Parts: sequence; C-alpha cells; structure tokens
Amino acid sequence: MQDKPKINPYFALAIGVVTVSFSAILVKLASAPSGIIAFYRLLFTVLLMFPVFLMKYRHELKLIKKRDWMFSIAAGVFLAFHFILWFESLNYTSVSSSTVLVTLQPLFAFVGAYFFFKERFTLKAIASGVIAVAGSFIISWGDFRISGLALWGDILALVACALVTGYLLFGQSVVRRVSSITYTFVVYSMSAVTLFFYVLVKGEAIGPYPVTDWIYFILLAIFPTLLGHSLFNWSLKWLSASTISMAILLEPVGATILAYFILNEPILWTQVLGGAIILAGLMIFLKRERNKVVMK
Repeated sequence: MQDKPKINPYFALAIGVVTVSFSAILVKLASAPSGIIAFYRLLFTVLLMFPVFLMKYRHELKLIKKRDWMFSIAAGVFLAFHFILWFESLNYTSVSSSTVLVTLQPLFAFVGAYFFFKERFTLKAIASGVIAVAGSFIISWGDFRISGLALWGDILALVACALVTGYLLFGQSVVRRVSSITYTFVVYSMSAVTLFFYVLVKGEAIGPYPVTDWIYFILLAIFPTLLGHSLFNWSLKWLSASTISMAILLEPVGATILAYFILNEPILWTQVLGGAIILAGLMIFLKRERNKVVMK
C-alpha cells in the first residue's frame, strides 16, 4: 500500500499544467537554436536540483536496480529528443498548432498503457479521450497552414508527442520503486548529457548568447521543468500516465492565451470552442480516474 501523498496529486497536476503552458512562449522568445535551448533548460534544471539531491537523496542511487537504470536512461533520451523536435516545430508553425499536436498524448498513452502495463479502459474513458482529442483538432483547424514549412512543423510536433508519451510510460514503471526526486534527477541528467552530445555533433555553439536568452533558459528550468515536468513525475506515483496525459491537454488552452498577450498571436473562435471541448473530455476522464488515488 502506497503512503498518503502530502499534497493532493490532482492539485500538483494542475500546477504542472499551468507552468508548462509557459514553455512554448519562452522558447519562441529565445533566439538560440532548438538544441541549445533544450540543453540549457535541462542543464540549469540539474544544477538547481543538485544541492538537494546531494544532501538528501544521493544514497538512493545504490538502491536503483539495473532494470530501473535502463528505463530511466531511456526516459532521459526520449525526453531530450521530445524537447529538440518540439522546440524545432515552433520555428515552423504557431504556438497553438504545435502545443495541440504535442499534447495529443492520450492516443499514444492509451495504447502504450494497454500493451506495456495491461491497463484496462472502459468505453467511457476511451470516449472522453476521443472528445478531448477532437477539441484539440478543432483548436488547430483554424490555425493550420497547408504549406511545406507548416506541415513539417506539425509532423515534428506529432513525433515529439509520441516521444514524451514514451518518457511518461517509462517513468510510470520506475517511479513506483524509486523516489520522484531521485528519478527526476537521473532522467534530467541523462537528458542533459544526450542534448550535450546532440549539439556537439550538430556543431551548434555553446555560447555566447544574448542576456535575454540566458534569462529564458533559467525561466524554462524553473517553471515548465521544475514546477512542471517534475510535478508530473511526482504525480506518477499516484496517477497513471494516461491521466497525466489527459490533463496536459489543457496546455494548448493556456499557451494560446499566453501567446495572445505576449506574442500577439490572435485567438480564433475555433480555439475557444476546442478549448471548451477539451475541458469537457478532461473532466469526464478525471472523474473516472479520481477513485484510483490512494488517499488513506
């Protein structure tokens, strides 16, 4: 029996969704290449986590089994290439289209959870996922540009979606046996190492970059990552990857609103309608999953 969580995992999930909504905006504002943005995002995250990990959790490294090491390394690689492809997609398509496609995770999470973790889903759960995905497509419909560049950006975002779902599925297995802090530190470290070799192979400059870019790198580390993905990792101990994937569908709604105020991207009626449909599907799914949380 798992211990009672110190905070409601659904509250942690809500905070995570709000903070990750800033990710696409900060990436759009930065002028550095996609691989560099991703590398410094993870590097600064690891550096910020290191003091706490060193003082309280380093002994847990000896307790990690070989299988969990393999899963953690795989999760780190998946996360690294998720960031690379998603950040790159933002160079070709809008914040709305990119965030919509990259958060279509239920399609992948339902299949992955079924085959790898033998999770069973009722017709109601599947229907709620279809409703939310339909809302996502409505948001993107008014924003898509049928051209080579926009289509390439859409494809990159969709592949990034598959990669982040794999990252969550690997994590769902490991985090039940390893503390969320240790797991997160290991995964982010593996991801940072992967990104370092990626930018090295591509010949991208480690620096210098404008002061504003360094500010965006640090903000990406603190908000979308430490208060976003890290909370998702923590929530995996009590919630399924499918539940988290459903909640992340709220990101396009938040990102679209932020893009309107910060990047002057217009909000279309299709985005408002799609956002409402996403919320409806999300509430149906989360109502079903809520009784799975161990609150004793």
